[in-house]
Amino acid sequence: MKIAVLGAGAWGTAMAISAAKAGGTPARHQVTLWARDPAQLATMQAQRLNTRYLPGIALPAALLLAGGSDASLDAVLAEQDLVVIATPIAALRGMLQRMQHLRVPVAWLCKGFEAPLPVLPATPSSSKPFGLLAHEIRAQVAINLRAGALSGPSFAQEVARGQPTALVAASEHAEVRDALVAAFHSPTLRIYANDDIVGVEVGGAVKNVLAIATGLCDGLNLGLNARAALITRGLAEMTRLGLALGARAETFTGLSGLGDLVLTATGDLSRNRKVGLLLAQGQTLQQAVASLGHVAEGVYCARTVVQRAQGLGVEMPISEGVVALLDGQVKPAEAVAALMGRDPAAEPR
Repeated sequence: MKIAVLGAGAWGTAMAISAAKAGGTPARHQVTLWARDPAQLATMQAQRLNTRYLPGIALPAALLLAGGSDASLDAVLAEQDLVVIATPIAALRGMLQRMQHLRVPVAWLCKGFEAPLPVLPATPSSSKPFGLLAHEIRAQVAINLRAGALSGPSFAQEVARGQPTALVAASEHAEVRDALVAAFHSPTLRIYANDDIVGVEVGGAVKNVLAIATGLCDGLNLGLNARAALITRGLAEMTRLGLALGARAETFTGLSGLGDLVLTATGDLSRNRKVGLLLAQGQTLQQAVASLGHVAEGVYCARTVVQRAQGLGVEMPISEGVVALLDGQVKPAEAVAALMGRDPAAEPR
């Protein structure tokens, strides 16, 4: 297969490395990693390293590097069997618009909700715009594109190093699921197919918000009992929202639901968990985000998660607490007290 990975951040680079190695010897795959930044591209070409995002991990000799201009992107897109978008979700709309006429499968790696689009002057004042999941963006700007998501519990460093990982290829199109399995399945990376793209994307978005809450819990030294309760009740929140948006319940007990939540909420490499830890230590949100050096999607999509839930009549108290904390309406200890002070309720709900 000819595979293009668009975006040379940590996750895009890791998946490009994985696909290049998954091809075996002799190689089954010709993999191209496309970088927008010309300076970053030149450094990677010279050093065969992505020192900014994955320091110390060598790029395979067979991995092709391209980028630096829109013309180079057009050239790359013209000759692939599979295109993988590895940009943040903020850039997904533009990428999908650019490739809406592609005839080959397309997949994205980003997780979360797009920021709400600006309100037009003619929009009624009662209309409140909300952010969209990736598959909803695709439905707006590239309806005929055969596309899907590659998601699941994974840290880029571990995938790039070839440590055992399992992911989910999610799409309504069997051709896309099959292409992702063919491209990435290997002895160290297991790819499961799932046609419930709504559930997979809700899990990937909401777990980032819940990881901030769990980091806060750990940063306040509330104990392992509290962490277990928070993760479990967070999974219930995630599932309620997913079902309201049309997902299947069983998706949330799988890799892209429970699996991704556990990893992101407890793993030391989790940027969203780190935000919660730093807030618990007294840092401001601006200080916490600046110290990461990478995007923490939970910070940017928490408000949309709550907004979508409220519009559907779905109760998400943990996510609401995270939004109040990020907005500076409550302090860390007050956010925890508000959750613990809620009225008794029956389980499950």
